Amino acid sequence: MVSSSETASSSADSKSAYIAGVACYGLWGFLPLYFHLLHQMGVGSWEMIAHRTMWSVLWAGGLVLLSKQGGQVAAVLRQPRTLGVLLLSTVAIFSNWAIYIFAINAGHLIEASLGYYINPLMNMAAGTLLFRERMSIEGKVAIGLAAVGVAIQTLALGHLPIVSLSLALTFCLYAILRKQVKADAQTGLFIECVYLSVPGLLYVWHLQASGVGHFGANAPVSLLLMLAGPATVVPLALFAWSARRLPLSAVGFLQFIAPTIQFLLGVALGEAFTPMRAASFVFIWLGVAAFAYGAWKRTRVIAAV
Repeated sequence: MVSSSETASSSADSKSAYIAGVACYGLWGFLPLYFHLLHQMGVGSWEMIAHRTMWSVLWAGGLVLLSKQGGQVAAVLRQPRTLGVLLLSTVAIFSNWAIYIFAINAGHLIEASLGYYINPLMNMAAGTLLFRERMSIEGKVAIGLAAVGVAIQTLALGHLPIVSLSLALTFCLYAILRKQVKADAQTGLFIECVYLSVPGLLYVWHLQASGVGHFGANAPVSLLLMLAGPATVVPLALFAWSARRLPLSAVGFLQFIAPTIQFLLGVALGEAFTPMRAASFVFIWLGVAAFAYGAWKRTRVIAAV
């Protein structure tokens, strides 16, 4: 028999996990405003990316210390194969960051949001093809609806939605590679940040030495550049904490908060949103609903066993 104190503790933990999950995806959703503000201050996309890599390693290292995973980091450093896989995952996440930041600064936030709607569906397809995971009827319907949405978006743009597909593909590749790494999320993230921090530091040093770097130009821009570290690592830490404590159906719903906020921000910032583009998103949202329903149904089946 479960005591009332244990029930209350479990309920409080679940509530905290939901709050952390919403905070995580909310922060990711509003992140474009951060990059948009830096862009308004004259900071270029490559400089943003360099500072993001440079400051993130400090925060990722702090996360490793807080979670007492120093021993795990040391163990990974003695595994050449794991380091090689993490190098590949670093290339994938760097590509994702670069495409995302350039898309925001070029006024393609709506197209970027489409990529993060597609990504979970692409992950599901990859799981079926590469890891022999069973795809439910809802999953097949979701992918079919998303394919129709991408086709309509292609007609609306006059070309394939390269930004959307590139963001979805690079993040899917990142997920596939990280699935091969037998290490906690914090450990893997720290090593990836270490890899990225070297070219990032060199590029920032080059900009500062050339007199065109923005760090130190004034207090507001310097503070914003330093905030690239927590802006990157804090949502990831919240995600890692909440994902372990939430059912799959909850994560399935919550992960669409970020692209929804990004989509709304794109519309608010005045990006073109034609009726045809609206039709493409209707199919994407229907696919999302089918995906989320499938995740919820699987959780109910597991709970009943």
